[in-house]
Amino acid sequence: MIVVTTPSIEGRPTAEVLGLVRGTAVRTRHVLSDITATIKVLVGGEVTEYTKLIAETREQALDRMIAEARARGADAVLGFRFATSEVGRAMAEVVAYGTAVKLRPESGAPPGE
Repeated sequence: MIVVTTPSIEGRPTAEVLGLVRGTAVRTRHVLSDITATIKVLVGGEVTEYTKLIAETREQALDRMIAEARARGADAVLGFRFATSEVGRAMAEVVAYGTAVKLRPESGAPPGE
């Protein structure tokens, strides 16, 4: 699956637009992460527990978006973006979204390859 932030892929014209696809993941922080984060606020530095949480949540949302695109028969997702928000006091939501498309075969490649 090709996933790009651009509206098109050079050399691969869009044959069919299948529509919006998205994947959502919501995760909550662990109480120990909050304690560690509070300490880091006092002394400074990266809050690696939260960095890891958001990275894992993004990957899960991306995987879900790709699964939806595959289920629709897409070859690619164009205009890919992430959106992040806080849900409640202790939860983070990540949405991965883009436009699922079928691409024309590469020039010179036989149809179906």
